[in-house]
Amino acid sequence: MTSTEGMPDTVRLPDYQRDDHGVGIVHIGLGAFHKAHQAVYTDSALSQTGGDWRIIGVSLRSAAPSEELQPQNGLYTLIERDASGSRARVIGAIAAAYCLKTDREAVEAALLAAETRIVSITVTEKGYGLSRATGGVDPTHPAIAQDLKRPSEAQGVAGLLVWAIGQRRALGRAPFTVLCCDNLPENGRVLRGLLVDFARRAAPDLADHIARDVAFPSTMVDRITPAATQDTLDLAEHMTGYRDKAAIETEGFHQWVIEDHFPTGRPKWEAGGAVFASDVRPYENMKLRMLNGAHSMLAYVGFAAGHQYVRDVMADPDLSQLVARHLSAAAATLAPLPGVDFGAYANQLAERFCNPHLAHATFQIAMDGSEKMPQRIFSAVPDAGANAGDIRAFAFATAAWLRHLSLSTHDCAPYELRDPRAADLRAMAQGQHAPDLVQAVRAASFVPRDVAQDAAFWDLVATLLQEMLTRPMAEVISREVA
Repeated sequence: MTSTEGMPDTVRLPDYQRDDHGVGIVHIGLGAFHKAHQAVYTDSALSQTGGDWRIIGVSLRSAAPSEELQPQNGLYTLIERDASGSRARVIGAIAAAYCLKTDREAVEAALLAAETRIVSITVTEKGYGLSRATGGVDPTHPAIAQDLKRPSEAQGVAGLLVWAIGQRRALGRAPFTVLCCDNLPENGRVLRGLLVDFARRAAPDLADHIARDVAFPSTMVDRITPAATQDTLDLAEHMTGYRDKAAIETEGFHQWVIEDHFPTGRPKWEAGGAVFASDVRPYENMKLRMLNGAHSMLAYVGFAAGHQYVRDVMADPDLSQLVARHLSAAAATLAPLPGVDFGAYANQLAERFCNPHLAHATFQIAMDGSEKMPQRIFSAVPDAGANAGDIRAFAFATAAWLRHLSLSTHDCAPYELRDPRAADLRAMAQGQHAPDLVQAVRAASFVPRDVAQDAAFWDLVATLLQEMLTRPMAEVISREVA
């Protein structure tokens, strides 16, 4: 696909002249989620209100995303699939695509361009090199360690952004707004703290400038987007008539809540349905604890029980009951949010999880648990206890994660532990009985202190984990809902 010429009338096309709009955004983390979310909102904004807001997409390590998009002039097919059917849309918001490893000069030029007013980011939780204990950088994270030694050759997010902000100041150019779109609570505040700490270590003269002069609005993003498969590419060709190596498929639902703090301007993302709020935190908590928390629970339990996809989990009557229990328990930990019915939101999530068209793999969701569990599961435990709520759902999810760490094959085929702390976690779990594994993880730096000190919670986790290590997960599930 190099143009939209000759496409069927059923395919929605960009209704603006792409070359009439300059670039205003650099996006770091050029993956499926960005192509299904921020790029789509920007495409809608360009259609309705125009502006120089096209995107230069950057992948930090893999050249595959840029190699897919470059021959297609940045065009790609977005396929939305839900109960109402399948719809194809060509997205034109991406002006160029680069990989930092292979196109460093182009990436640096884009970051320093006077026209660049926003740098948005989706690199997943593990990509930042964040220390949960300090809120600053983790010096042992490979990218952080490398970039602290050679800050002018930065490979990671923190190092690259600090370098770019410093270069812009030297050139007399205003700093860009930094827009985190990953599942971190108060992600704007967290990212500011990360960059300030990195600067203090690598470029001390920039620390106050970043803290004072750079905007870091927080966001909440939501759209279930599995990794593309060969079936995705085949469907895109069937729907458009073009072979599209960058095609992706996603659900019809999408949500973006943004703190409206953009000193140098922003696209009219409202055109795509974005909501601007003075405080994003309540929306973040709702999504992290309900959607993401339930996702993690069902992924660990479902994978061990032999369910490949989320839709398979939801087709299991017992497991779908546990999903409903988790959603209810998570909702009970939340403060009321005006205009939001948590029960209705839970029902909507269950419907989305059931989407038969999305092949969202449980093993994919199960990766990087040490980065995800703190905000998805652990954050809810103190609130559940304070409200005399039921902590069992969160203990069950935690036990299922620890069972995953054990790499036990007593009830499933061998698998690889995919986590940035995989080596440490394997050492904690190797040959350990349930109480010892619980104690090892409980003492880990990424477990919040107030949760680590909750003896009743961990006693329940140990009891549930003992069941999961000695019985098939299918039997554990049946006993849990009995």
